[in-house]
Amino acid sequence: MAVNINDLNEKWVNLGQKVSDLQNKAQLMVDDDATSAEDVADIKTKITNEIAKRDLAHENLVQAQAENVVDDSLKDKPLTPPENDLKKKFINNIKGMIKGDPKVVNMVTSSTDETGAAAGLTIPQDIQTVINTLKRQFDSLEQYVTVESVSTLSGSRNYEKWSDITPLAELEEGGTIADNDEPKLTLVKYLIKTYGGKNTITNSLLNDTAENLLAWLTNWIAKKVVATRNAKIIAQLDTVKSKPTLAKFDDIKDVAISGVDPAIRATSIFMTNTSGLLVLAKVKDAMGNYLLQKDPTNPLIQRIEGHQIVEVADRSLPDVSGSHPLYFGDFKEAIVLYDREHTSLLSTNIGGGAFDTNTTKIRVIDRFDVQTKDNEAVAAGSFKAIADQTANFTAGK
Repeated sequence: MAVNINDLNEKWVNLGQKVSDLQNKAQLMVDDDATSAEDVADIKTKITNEIAKRDLAHENLVQAQAENVVDDSLKDKPLTPPENDLKKKFINNIKGMIKGDPKVVNMVTSSTDETGAAAGLTIPQDIQTVINTLKRQFDSLEQYVTVESVSTLSGSRNYEKWSDITPLAELEEGGTIADNDEPKLTLVKYLIKTYGGKNTITNSLLNDTAENLLAWLTNWIAKKVVATRNAKIIAQLDTVKSKPTLAKFDDIKDVAISGVDPAIRATSIFMTNTSGLLVLAKVKDAMGNYLLQKDPTNPLIQRIEGHQIVEVADRSLPDVSGSHPLYFGDFKEAIVLYDREHTSLLSTNIGGGAFDTNTTKIRVIDRFDVQTKDNEAVAAGSFKAIADQTANFTAGK
């Protein structure tokens, strides 16, 4: 790659610090009688501009990481002859579909799934594997929740909450074993929904190599799927319990210790948005040390009391009335994504305005559903600022 991932990461961190410094400056201006309306407008503009540059720097970092994944996935693992044949057939069908080859078009439009919708071209398993790898690079929240593959459009599952599990009764010697109490099960129903997105490409893409076409397709599909599934997962977080206002680091510890059942505390993580992470990253202890710890195996990962902090972009997990969200818990116990595993592609060079612009529209279809199975497995809070810890030293005699 021409770009250095470490340099991109450093640029993103520096821009984040610049945003934080400007926000602190804006807070101080509130109590400054000399602050004018022009000063307020100026600082707001600067903050908006720096946030945009910070978010762009993060997107560049993620894109560079993802391109590394594509390069590695297309080069490292040789395909078996059947896999190679499927890949070639898939690429040829993509090109035929875009060019309007009657054989391919008729095959696609005559193929429907159980809902009656056009199924399109089914993506081969080896390409699906690359897409799944890319999804993790694009900050997919799917990796933190339970994912269950399903083969039907609807169904139901019974789940028992950790907090409802009771111990076995003690037995006397020779005594009769009593019946267990009936488990308190929660019925969760799912109904697979169909989601679609489309993108416009130029016909010159067809003249690229097969690898370039695959790289473009896998990146685009991964981004669309991640954005869609992240939005549905975050929507389920509205069902979790109380949202206290956090003002000091001890409040965060309260959420971490008493917010969820002790049985799942060890597997729990924190989740906040980029603006929230910037605030937390600057909180210091009484000795002036930052309270967030870096993961020794990956300095890009931050931790609180050993628990990983997952960052979600502000556009996906926005502030509410100026307060940053903070979630803590075991998301795999809380949320289930039912995956139909039937991603497909369709294209047109006539509809959707493609005819007028001499371009081609490609549509991706994804099928899944997201439901909450235990709304007590995640606790929620919010904060605007977290105060530094103060020194508490008692002078000796």
